[in-house]
Amino acid sequence: METRPSGPNEKPPPGAVRTAFIPGPRLTGWVERFAASHGAVQEEPDDGGTLLRAADGATALLRAPWPVDGRPGRGATAVERLASLASQERRLGIILVRRGGYAVGVVSGGKVSASKSGSRYVQSRSAAGGSSQQRFARRRENQANALTEAVAGYAAAVFAGDSIEYLVLGGDTALSAAVLEEKALKEYSSRAKLAFLAVADPNATVLRRAAADACAVRIDVTDPLQEGRRAS
Repeated sequence: METRPSGPNEKPPPGAVRTAFIPGPRLTGWVERFAASHGAVQEEPDDGGTLLRAADGATALLRAPWPVDGRPGRGATAVERLASLASQERRLGIILVRRGGYAVGVVSGGKVSASKSGSRYVQSRSAAGGSSQQRFARRRENQANALTEAVAGYAAAVFAGDSIEYLVLGGDTALSAAVLEEKALKEYSSRAKLAFLAVADPNATVLRRAAADACAVRIDVTDPLQEGRRAS
């Protein structure tokens, strides 16, 4: 799980990287508090995002929740434009799945408008050998197949009638990818995918948190090393 600090002023170990998800309307205030804590900042383009480099050596890498796609944000600075872009609404389809459960939903403005969640069980891997291991592997594969087929069906039903612009996957990488390959989601498989979300076993609460994160600016903050620990 990624950490979600309450603000830019928290003090983790020097050099540590922490992640925050900040909604567009709150981004300018977050940056102001970051500058107040670490000194004046400079904006630099960086790998599709915006890097803020503070006077004390701290950095904050800001990434938009979705691409511009012909609808750029407005503002005089990169931060203002990013805040404006993230404040726009996009219609997202979210699919979260792990061995213990699933949650699917339609999201706009960081809120869930339609959803379904539940629990399913897929056995863990076994270290046993021989024929028993083979039977176990087949049973586990059957459980995983049943899970992905069921979740795909639930997602298709929840997404139906909504103009889904982007998909957001989360949880188990392999399982979520398998869900998207099911025939029930053929209509949506070509949709652009946003950043993958690391989540706990999905449920309604996890889905609401994921919905907010998917529509927020992701910020990776690296705090400055102490003087005695800086590389020579």
